[in-house]
Amino acid sequence: MIIRRAQFITSLEALRPYPGQGKPEIAMVGKSNVGKSSMINKITNNGKLARTSAEPGKTRLINLFNLNDEIILVDLPGYGFAKVSRDEKNRWGSMIEGYLSRSETLREVLMLVDIRHQPTADDVTMVEYLRHYEIPFHVIATKADKLSRAQRGKSLPVIYRTLAVQPWQVIAFSSEDGTGREQVLELFDQLLVPEEEA
Repeated sequence: MIIRRAQFITSLEALRPYPGQGKPEIAMVGKSNVGKSSMINKITNNGKLARTSAEPGKTRLINLFNLNDEIILVDLPGYGFAKVSRDEKNRWGSMIEGYLSRSETLREVLMLVDIRHQPTADDVTMVEYLRHYEIPFHVIATKADKLSRAQRGKSLPVIYRTLAVQPWQVIAFSSEDGTGREQVLELFDQLLVPEEEA
């Protein structure tokens, strides 16, 4: 897929009608500061499309982006951020679960984890949730530029084992050097094939 046009649509506190609704949706989930906004900016070649911050927990709403008038990219709030109240954590959790359980056009979830660390208990819970509701997903191992090829070879099997996924379900990605960008865009192409033809 070549992304010729990417635009921010709106931010929502809960899934409700929005401009362009009905197109295939791809949702991004992951713990706070795992690199969702940076990934959006890299795959769209627009460094200012999604707001990035060094401070975790900045994405507090469901942010929607229109790609080529073909796909809606859904950036969900990060989870597992310690420096917010329990009520705020619960609100984010309800927002994420509400979207995942109610979207009628969700085709795939991109589950982001930091390639440098073993996935957290929250990451494991998210994968179990996706499996329970039979939502297709790929794991995106972000910040791949921080590790050498040899180090990646040691880190990736830890992700496979912890999340009980196959190697083909994991894409090593870097928003700095573009590692994995083409694989992600190829995945988008596959998801645009009508479901009855897939």
